[in-house]
Amino acid sequence: MNVEEIIKKASVVARVRAAEEVVWENPGVRPFEEVKGTLPLSAADIDDAEARLARFAPFIAKKFPETAPLHGIIESPLTEIGGMKSFLNDSFGADITGRLLLKQDSHLAVSGSVKARGGIYEVLKHTEDLALENGLLHGDYTVFDSDASREFFGKYAIHVGSTGNLGLSIGIMGAAVGYRTTVHMSSDAKAWKKKLLRERGVTVVEYDSDYSLAVQEGRKLAAEDPFSYFVDDENSTALFLGYAVAARRLKKQLAEKGIVVDASHPLFAYLPCGVGGAPGGIAFGLKHEFGDHVFCFFVEPTQAPCMLLGMATGLHNEICVQDVGLTGRTEADGLAVGRPSKFVGKTVEKLVSGVLTVSDEKLYDYLRGLLDSENIFIEPSACAAFQGAVKLRQASGFLASNGLTGERLAAAGHIVWATGGSMVPEEEREIARTK
Repeated sequence: MNVEEIIKKASVVARVRAAEEVVWENPGVRPFEEVKGTLPLSAADIDDAEARLARFAPFIAKKFPETAPLHGIIESPLTEIGGMKSFLNDSFGADITGRLLLKQDSHLAVSGSVKARGGIYEVLKHTEDLALENGLLHGDYTVFDSDASREFFGKYAIHVGSTGNLGLSIGIMGAAVGYRTTVHMSSDAKAWKKKLLRERGVTVVEYDSDYSLAVQEGRKLAAEDPFSYFVDDENSTALFLGYAVAARRLKKQLAEKGIVVDASHPLFAYLPCGVGGAPGGIAFGLKHEFGDHVFCFFVEPTQAPCMLLGMATGLHNEICVQDVGLTGRTEADGLAVGRPSKFVGKTVEKLVSGVLTVSDEKLYDYLRGLLDSENIFIEPSACAAFQGAVKLRQASGFLASNGLTGERLAAAGHIVWATGGSMVPEEEREIARTK
């Protein structure tokens, strides 16, 4: 299929091809109650994931002392950022009304990114499955911190393909349990992330290509070893459900801050998007908690808008950004993905309100603005989410058709989902500040 045929499927592709910043309003979004019964996963699956994380909490608290204050639950703060709201309104004409909040998955314990949700959850689920199959588990999950446990899991291997943060979460937790862990990293991955993994005893295999090849090679090597397990970022329901648990916890945090989510007080969530697993899982969870009162927008780099292309054309993983002449290269290493997940795209195609794109230059403007106004540092890729809050007013057709004007819009809550940053070395932070 040539580019002109692709443009016929979705006119927005012409602007995407030109690497313009765009706001795509999803015409396929439907009322949640209408869609809920058709989805491949349910609220019961989220319940199961939440319960599993609770079972592992004693082990996590013991292995990672920084989680002890929350008794082994890995969770991030929800922070109101009024100074950043003023900066975005004054510097970018954002016209944000209501409250602007930062969900700081950038500061999650253990691996410092949103991937600490899905990635760590999948390692723990696989660990529990193996332990139960082999009669190693008798109720006390701190057993996983024993020498005998590590010796047992040392017979097994875990492989994952990653641009960076997923590799960190899989690598750190995989090594903590005792697995032989290999992270297959694309050329986009930052050098400091590779270094950190190697220091934790993780094998890092580097590829002079993009994310898709790293995943392909990781999957191939894992398939050759019966004791290997491949974490499939493109198709994993375990990753997806680990991310979905975030919405349950967010609901409690909103209530603690007195933030109501209902017909008169809508909630907007802006989610950086790479292959789709993290934002897809979070959006799935948010819809189960808030239904049609929450509006989820994905944000992607102008050179790597794979989910936008997949959803807008309906081609999902049958199209990649290179098909329309884009490079897939971006400073937002965690979002440097050329081909979207079919599983995620098909699951959320009637749930996500739209997708926006953002230039690399804007990422650093947002980064400096957050640092100056709130003294909070997050990765450039995490800063992509601010584009949603800045450009929301451009989705005028969407806002009007959903009655999101006047008092309703003025009473809205806006959540910018910060996906990574707390583990970035100081020298890297200095480089980011000056770009």
